[in-house]
Amino acid sequence: QTAAPLAHWWQSLNDTTLNQLMEQALAANPDLDAARARLRNARVAVDLEQANRMPSASLSAMAAKVRVPEINMGEQTINSQWLSMYNLGANASWEADLFGSHTRSVQASRASAEATEANLADVQLSLTAEVAQNYVALRAAQKRLQLSQNAIARQEKMLALQRQRYQGGTASRLDVSKLSTQLEVTRAELPAQQTDIDTYSNALAALLGQAPGSLDAQLAGAKASELPLPPAQVAIGDPASLLQRRPDVRAAERTLAARSAQIGVAEAARFPQLKFTGMLGLGGSDISDLTHLGNATIALLPQISWSFLDFGRNAARVSQAEARRDEAAAQYRAKVLTALKDAENALSRFGHRRMAVASYARAKTSADEATTLTAQRPRGGPASTLALLDAERQQIPAEQTLLSAL
Repeated sequence: QTAAPLAHWWQSLNDTTLNQLMEQALAANPDLDAARARLRNARVAVDLEQANRMPSASLSAMAAKVRVPEINMGEQTINSQWLSMYNLGANASWEADLFGSHTRSVQASRASAEATEANLADVQLSLTAEVAQNYVALRAAQKRLQLSQNAIARQEKMLALQRQRYQGGTASRLDVSKLSTQLEVTRAELPAQQTDIDTYSNALAALLGQAPGSLDAQLAGAKASELPLPPAQVAIGDPASLLQRRPDVRAAERTLAARSAQIGVAEAARFPQLKFTGMLGLGGSDISDLTHLGNATIALLPQISWSFLDFGRNAARVSQAEARRDEAAAQYRAKVLTALKDAENALSRFGHRRMAVASYARAKTSADEATTLTAQRPRGGPASTLALLDAERQQIPAEQTLLSAL
């Protein structure tokens, strides 16, 4: 298919609990909150670079009381006195973007923000995948525990019947010992299976930004052992659209764009800079002087600066920017190759796993059929009951194998 959206992909598993967990994770995961904060910072950086292209202005006000000491000027002496000074001022400055330094700075900042946005999408995608993996693993562990408990119940019945046969002289002590050993081996699997359940439950709690154990009640419902199954069809799209959807590839491409724009910033530093500065001042020894606009001081100062002799500093900065651009280009190519490799490996695993699942499903069907045929045989005493219990017990390994393949 040509269209393969990634948003809310987990809804194709048709599991209400998983959908709720995804909503909680996307709202409260700490790593996702940190990624959102980085995106806000990157977007503010774009606003800052755009503001740097605009003129800047400032206002100032001053009131001072100055004591002048006594001054002896030969025949004339100026006594010590207090002088008052008042001043209002305004300053404005603007640097003309003659060679594109500010424009390229904005481009670099905007590309970096877009890379950060793609990184946020990558964190979201990784988070949802991790939540789904842990949830499916939890349901599988709960199902294995349930199957083991069912196996223990059947083995206990088989052991009780075998002991009856032994007491009646129709079975040996060895038969009883074998069943007893199988029962204890199955019981020994229960602690490890319960540990797996606790581990996956705690992992989900951490992904949702909650303390371990806080999801136990939510994850231990009546349908706890139901395993979400993949959809019958998966939209994979074509390789080109796949690369465009991969957030890590988008982030690498935007990082490359930012590094390329930074070369322009370094190149512009080689050329002259034109800056305009304006000043306006009002003041005097009396506060009423601030209202005399005719005494205003006005200055307009155009300034040209050019570091034409820097002994290779600007050339070195350009070379540094080009090297960083080349590094980003190599990383971009590596991301593309990794994305293609991941896609091919995933398709291969998915296809071959589906074939394996089909084989395990046929084995499970055969085990079910054997149990049904055994149950239909005439029943007469413990021997036939043992045969039925043994057939039911053999169903469990077939179901566990199918469960692991899913």
